[in-house]
Amino acid sequence: MKDNKFIIIAGPCVVESSEMLDETASYLKGICSKYDVEFFFKSSYKKANRTSNSSFTGIGDEKALGLLADIGQRYNLPVLTDVHSVAEVELASEYVDALQIPAFLARQTELLRAAGNTGKIVNIKKGQFMAPADMRKAAEKVLATGNSNIMLTERGTFFGYNDLVVDFRSLLIMRQYGYPVIYDATHSLQQPSIGEQSGGLPQFIPALARGAAAVGIDGLFFETHPDPPRAKSDSATQLPLDKAEDLIRSVVEINGMINQ
Repeated sequence: MKDNKFIIIAGPCVVESSEMLDETASYLKGICSKYDVEFFFKSSYKKANRTSNSSFTGIGDEKALGLLADIGQRYNLPVLTDVHSVAEVELASEYVDALQIPAFLARQTELLRAAGNTGKIVNIKKGQFMAPADMRKAAEKVLATGNSNIMLTERGTFFGYNDLVVDFRSLLIMRQYGYPVIYDATHSLQQPSIGEQSGGLPQFIPALARGAAAVGIDGLFFETHPDPPRAKSDSATQLPLDKAEDLIRSVVEINGMINQ
């Protein structure tokens, strides 16, 4: 990670096709090149945690990872993807630059250690059931491997049934541990397990992202798709691709003001 660069982690929820990845990566790189940010292209090569047995999980592991590797090479971008097991760490690390530990797996010691042992950047998403202070322990599991390339991401906390809430104090609590803290603007607005896919409240994405930037973050995570209603995963919360620039610009401007 580049010192003092605001981080943008963005891309479609899951790999659907080469064409969709190319369209999204090209558009996002063009936007991020206008701003002084470090951009990671994100897409899951498969989805292991699904609401329903009928939910889309992927186009095939090695095919999807190959497409992600192609995007990284074609656009000279670092690529980030999720991993769900030690075996997946070993496979995915051959193709991508950064590994993401999903929120539901943020306490899995073997998974965290395996990711750390790759030497790659490890983005740990805070479990919806975890206090922000618990993320220090998760980071220490990666750090114990000798890998300090760690990011911590806030993505909301369970708030009763089928809803999440973001406690902005968690951003400040996690920042005190010395790792970049990222705010996940789209998953924070999910309404888990409503229907065959999780629901969501995407109309609040810009406001909460600006609020997080005002509190103090090191980067912004969001999932985006050229046509969210037709997305095969997280269609209710992915940001329309044509709205990505407004979101990035506003958050970068706020971050600049509070860090003057």
